[in-house]
Amino acid sequence: MGASALSGGLIVTLGFALFFIILAWSAVKVIPQSQVYVVERFGKYSKTLNAGINFIVPFIDQVRHRISILERQLPAFEISVITKDNVEVILEATNFYRIIDAARSVYRIANIDLAIQTTAESIVRSAAGKLDLDELQSSRQQMNEEILTNLQKAAEVWGIEITRTEITDVQVDEQTKEAQRQQLNAERQRRAAVAQAEGAKRSIELNAEAKLFEAQKEAEAVRVAAEAEAYSIKIKAEATAEQTRLISEAINNGGQSAINFDILQKQVAALSAVASADNSKTVIMPTDITKAIGSLELLAQTVGSGLQSR
Repeated sequence: MGASALSGGLIVTLGFALFFIILAWSAVKVIPQSQVYVVERFGKYSKTLNAGINFIVPFIDQVRHRISILERQLPAFEISVITKDNVEVILEATNFYRIIDAARSVYRIANIDLAIQTTAESIVRSAAGKLDLDELQSSRQQMNEEILTNLQKAAEVWGIEITRTEITDVQVDEQTKEAQRQQLNAERQRRAAVAQAEGAKRSIELNAEAKLFEAQKEAEAVRVAAEAEAYSIKIKAEATAEQTRLISEAINNGGQSAINFDILQKQVAALSAVASADNSKTVIMPTDITKAIGSLELLAQTVGSGLQSR
């Protein structure tokens, strides 16, 4: 009896120990960094366990959902849309999202991926319908931002953050592609014509500038020549004035006789030159030429005596 009672007590002790170990193991939850756990108590949402060590009430609290909080990418999907200029195009799009509120993502929506894709298709059609085909192809980043903003507003109620939206491809039919090629060729021809016209315009401008520069230089040369001529005239006038002043001083100082002598001497020299010319046949002498010669002799004597007296 003693051995059997001891054995029974040991079993009970071991049973209680095992029970407490299981109880402790059930109460402690170690959550990975990339996940959160949704805990229910009696079938109702209780709390969300974040990364690290967490404690719950064993047998009462139950971990019902293990949610990954890593960013996810939805499979690419194609959408047929009609642009503002009535061109049908096929858009290929994809979305990226992450769960920021695990409870709402579990209890508010059953299929997150399908809900996001359906909402994104509606928003993409609405955004593409506001743009022409050319704007749709050239403003893809702007369209991505508009889709992201509108999709984020719709996804907030599900506890989801839309991190990125991408329009990866814009597909058009062959007729539209051919029309775009023709439009592109016409645009290239227009640019070439504009470039040629701008080149001709620039050439005319350069020629006009060259002629203007030439005219300015010619005008400057004329101005310099005029200034030089004016300076020459000024110098000559000053020389003549100085000569007149000297003559006037000479006259005032008794030099009238010398001046008369110089004038008569030049007259006689001029008559001599006329008389000695080869084509001269007849020389008409003034009636008072002898008087002039006599006066010249008298002046010569007067000047000579004046010089000797000095």
